[in-house]
Amino acid sequence: MKQGFVRVAAVTPNVRVADVEFNTQSICEEIQRAEDKKAKVVVFPELCITGYTCGDLFSQEILLKAAKEALVKIAAFTTQKDMLVFVGLPLCVGGELYNVAAALNKGKILGLTTKTFLPNYGEFYEMRQFCAGPKSVKEVTIAGQSVPLGQQLLYQAKEMEGLVVAAEICEDVWSVMPPSNQAALEGATVIVNCSASDETVGKAHYRRTLIAGQSARLIAGYVYANAGEGESTTDLVFGGHNIIAENGTILSESKRFQNGIIYSELDVHRILNERRKNTTFQNSEEGAWKRIYFSIQEEETPLTRVFPRKPFVPQDMKEREARCEEILTIQAMGLKKRLLHTNAKTAVVGISGGLDSTLALLVTAKAFELAKKDKKDILAITMPCFGTTDRTYKNACKMSIQLGATLQEVSIQESVQLHFQDINHDPNKHDVTYENAQARERTQVLMDIANQNNGLVIGTGDLSELALGWATYNGDHMSMYGVNASIPKTLVRHLVQYAADTTQDVQLQGVLYDVLDTPVSPELLPPQDGNIAQKTEDLVGPYELHDFFLYYILRFGYEPSKIYRLALETFSNDYRPEVIYKWLSTFCRRFFAQQFKRSCLPDGPKVGTIALSPRGDWRMPSDACVTLWMKDLEGIAKEGSLLDERN
Repeated sequence: MKQGFVRVAAVTPNVRVADVEFNTQSICEEIQRAEDKKAKVVVFPELCITGYTCGDLFSQEILLKAAKEALVKIAAFTTQKDMLVFVGLPLCVGGELYNVAAALNKGKILGLTTKTFLPNYGEFYEMRQFCAGPKSVKEVTIAGQSVPLGQQLLYQAKEMEGLVVAAEICEDVWSVMPPSNQAALEGATVIVNCSASDETVGKAHYRRTLIAGQSARLIAGYVYANAGEGESTTDLVFGGHNIIAENGTILSESKRFQNGIIYSELDVHRILNERRKNTTFQNSEEGAWKRIYFSIQEEETPLTRVFPRKPFVPQDMKEREARCEEILTIQAMGLKKRLLHTNAKTAVVGISGGLDSTLALLVTAKAFELAKKDKKDILAITMPCFGTTDRTYKNACKMSIQLGATLQEVSIQESVQLHFQDINHDPNKHDVTYENAQARERTQVLMDIANQNNGLVIGTGDLSELALGWATYNGDHMSMYGVNASIPKTLVRHLVQYAADTTQDVQLQGVLYDVLDTPVSPELLPPQDGNIAQKTEDLVGPYELHDFFLYYILRFGYEPSKIYRLALETFSNDYRPEVIYKWLSTFCRRFFAQQFKRSCLPDGPKVGTIALSPRGDWRMPSDACVTLWMKDLEGIAKEGSLLDERN
């Protein structure tokens, strides 16, 4: 439960219809299995104590009495178990029979959530046996204990304020107004569903979409436990299709037609952060739902869910290709609009032979195609200086020509040397002044050429560089429209790769592949033996790590120690703990120190869930202190626990 993670389980036990003793034993065995795997919230199917398909046997007193006695027995079994358990059963109260999900914790029956919507169509005849739950919570007595019964019940963990669980039963989530809607507004972060949904052709896909969609709509975790093999096959077959979802993403899903248990970890802190950011998610002020407190031990939850190495890049190849095409179109459409709105005749792109300027040129060419403009009016400017290598220079030139742009070379060595004289700087001193003088001279050249040709300077800097502040203020930091402003470096690479893989121009393809093989560098220091001497990732760290840090800090508001833990899980085979710690510390320091550069960014199109535009997604004071974030990181170093785990 530390850092917001809580392990949950959805269980389909072996059952025999109306064999309460057998089912009770089976349920207890599964509870034990779940405890062995450190699950904290465990969900069983609808009416699992008796079996869902009892039909008119639900009118038999002997069955109902046995079910109530079984509930007490199962509750007692949880006395030494550190979990919240939901089991389904029929419960007779005052002459009315309810379909309920009982919540059990530490030997107690905490509450009885009633089913709100009873299906009475097709293969379902629940109104024949059951009554809909009461409109308000009432107290019932079971084994001498007063227990709340009704729909409006919330179960709150004492040890974890954000873990608030609500239950609904099968048809409830299929209805027009699921009870979980209001439960979420009342504060529930996790919804559990005790279900008995039979299998028909195509239903599994619909069910999967429904549960994922409901978890997204509610910005919640959703644990769906379904009845399976063992139910009567008189008319129906049940497949045990269990699903665990979080905010629209399916974290775990069972194979159908086999009983068993699935696990995953819900991130409650992530859910709460998403709700805080979403101003249309407004908590109910009525407070009409009854809160019942339960206890589970706070401990570190072992993680089984996978965190992608490249969160900005889809893992599926087909999805990635579609995403790349969509992103390139968004970038190009934004630029097209700006070109037409300003009546710009030309677009001026500083082309270096590196990844970012390559992507900017590709986007510009696509924008000109969309605007039906002559690509000769794309002015591709190469500006060789002290650090330029033959490889990058030739690639820049070939690429510009193959795309149909007008290539123009402006050597800036002499002007930079004169500038060194003006400011009395020793050109043999290869410091930040030496580097930034070149970057600013290039920007001045681009701006003035744009003025000469009624053009716009197209920015090449990407999201990762902006996050790290790896840009020269009023140098490559500045442009008239930044097409790459919300594209992280790991995604830039895939976009260029996609362009290379899909182009019909063999010569352009060869150039793009070579650009992809070229080390990322600003090329501001003299080459060594003709090769690039200044490699960005040697200086600021691997971009795959920085993009990972960037995603979880900005998208979900994770603290550094949590990101460090996820990075250990994700990159354990590639980076030692101390290396991850070093670059995460670097990221935090640079992110806070370099905000002033982001506060005056040029316009640029947002393409994903994260952007750093001060007019859009990210408003941060330039003088904000990094103290809290660094203290959080220092806590890891002092404890030594996480660092030592993988040494």
